[in-house]
Amino acid sequence: MERHRIQTPLGRAVGLGSAKSGFEHWWMERITAVALLPLGVWFAGSLIAQSGSDYRTFVAWLGAPVNTVLMVLLLITLFWHAALGFQVVIEDYVHSDAKIWALLAARFICFAAAGIGILATLGVAVEIWTAS
Repeated sequence: MERHRIQTPLGRAVGLGSAKSGFEHWWMERITAVALLPLGVWFAGSLIAQSGSDYRTFVAWLGAPVNTVLMVLLLITLFWHAALGFQVVIEDYVHSDAKIWALLAARFICFAAAGIGILATLGVAVEIWTAS
């Protein structure tokens, strides 16, 4: 009895199978999503707790080492997850020669935003740490 293989006619003719490259991307999306759950709860709770605070109190809160580290982790995870999601959307819905440019632009924007957020967070933290 012949085993039935799910493969396109072109794939059978050329002998090519699955690219086997999608699992790592899928898995990283799941890992970043799970990491965003506690970080998102921490961030939302912190914003609610700081809602009545003035600017100096908020800056002092962000300058606390634990909050600085958690904010940097949130920014890295958030924009990494966003970059992965944008990649999937672009690969699925952009069907032109502009696809590579769209992928590069999305990746650049996500990592630039993460970098700017991290630098701003560290700038506030260093200012608080050196003032003490």
